[in-house]
Amino acid sequence: MTRVGIIIGSTRPGRKGEAVAQWVHELATQRGDATYEVVDLADFALPHLDEPVPAAMGSDYANDHTKRWAEAVASYDGFVFVTPEYNHGTTGVLKNAIDFLYHEWKNKSAGFVGYGLVGATRAVEHLRLVVAELHIADVRDQVALSMFTDFDANGNLTPGDHHAPTLTKLLDQVVTWGQALAPLRAK
Repeated sequence: MTRVGIIIGSTRPGRKGEAVAQWVHELATQRGDATYEVVDLADFALPHLDEPVPAAMGSDYANDHTKRWAEAVASYDGFVFVTPEYNHGTTGVLKNAIDFLYHEWKNKSAGFVGYGLVGATRAVEHLRLVVAELHIADVRDQVALSMFTDFDANGNLTPGDHHAPTLTKLLDQVVTWGQALAPLRAK
């Protein structure tokens, strides 16, 4: 069965990403078309990129934390990146985690769920450029959660009902592309 990792793209104290990822996971697991798992970057404690050889040169990693991260990423066929927007871009921790690897990302699919003042749309556009370089097929539909309308006065996630159909389309495409790219990953 197709495996999709829902990556929480923030490790910041008080982050909203964990609630957003859980919301994505709850809706996704009702589908039955794939296995969906939340992947929390906080569980990997990756330092600032410390591999002596660029990941594109091979996967002979020097550090145990990189090997553990590589094993996790390699186990998925597609991803949903959950990202906030910091200064018109994605988080440093997510970009760092992506940069640790190369081949483990290749020929997989990705969708994006952003949250922020303007739904993290600029962070998602930033990520689209990054994942394209890694041969990840990103899907068109994205969920953009606004801090003004999709979170209550206490900062709790209260997504509008209109987001569920968009998330459904996003997941449809992530699963379809993840399956379609399987022969390329097998080579």
